[in-house]
Amino acid sequence: MARRILWALLALAPATIALDHLAHPGDTAMFVLASASLIPLAWLIGEATEHAAEHTGPGVGGFLNASFGNAPELIIALIAIHDGLPQVVRGSPFGSVISNLLLVFGVAQIAGPDRGKLDPRSLLAQLGLCAAAVLALLVPVVLGYTGSPERHNAVVASIPVSVLLLLLYLAVTRRNLRRHRATEREDPAAGAWTLPTALMTLAIATLATAFVSEILVHSLDAFAKAVGASEFFIAAVIVAIVGNAAEHGGAIVIARSGKMKLASEIAISSSAQVALLVAPAVMLLSLFFSHPLPLTFRWEEVVAIAGAVVVVGAMVRDGISRRWEGWLLLTAYALVAVGFLLAGNR
Repeated sequence: MARRILWALLALAPATIALDHLAHPGDTAMFVLASASLIPLAWLIGEATEHAAEHTGPGVGGFLNASFGNAPELIIALIAIHDGLPQVVRGSPFGSVISNLLLVFGVAQIAGPDRGKLDPRSLLAQLGLCAAAVLALLVPVVLGYTGSPERHNAVVASIPVSVLLLLLYLAVTRRNLRRHRATEREDPAAGAWTLPTALMTLAIATLATAFVSEILVHSLDAFAKAVGASEFFIAAVIVAIVGNAAEHGGAIVIARSGKMKLASEIAISSSAQVALLVAPAVMLLSLFFSHPLPLTFRWEEVVAIAGAVVVVGAMVRDGISRRWEGWLLLTAYALVAVGFLLAGNR
């Protein structure tokens, strides 16, 4: 029954896009509709990823989900740069990293079997990438607090940092994918979609997510004013959660089926991809806009990511997932969200 409802709810996406172009019901209503539309799309991305992983293994499957699932973050950030919303651009990517590490991985541990098996070698490598991103970004972060966060010096300092993070991500990801391809190939289960079908579904769902994400960004400012929250909180918490809907959907669907290796790969590899691929790519692409975006993130985000990396690393090192650890991560995320709410705009 739940699957039939989710299949039916996929009609929300084209309906939302049509309403935005034809009826114009108002920005607040469009924000709510766009957010709701991303939920069934997230489920579809998770479903397609699970079928693709039957052919590729959990490591490559997690990478595919992260790649397709992180498309909204990249799209949201580029649209926000074009619209002159630096608070949104810098809040959303690192908010997504924190959401993946604490919220998505926490949900996966709660939804999955108690004492499920993980791949600590792969997960610790991804967490190491997140830690490397925190260290590399300290220079532009400090510059953001010693003068204007948008000044030219901060932009110049962000360019080599972005290039370094991209090269590091590509090198480590290539090594991990080669290891996964060599060790995890198994015969697909009966009834699994073919790999081309799964990849085509992922592509279509991601394209629809891109259109809905654009509506989300354009209606964000009105929604923030309507609820009385700062743009930073809306971007770092609400938009990050909605943008991570694919990872949430994938984590729940896949963890409930007992595949904790794949569910954990989705959550943690997505964090590394946002920190070392999406954020640097957005910075470099922003050079083609009228207002380049330096990587002058807020100290609240950097500290939250560093703490999340330490906590999650301690949990995965023994290769076992536990439900109580999932609840602990959800509690930690709630505390971070409250801190972001109190922080306000810079």
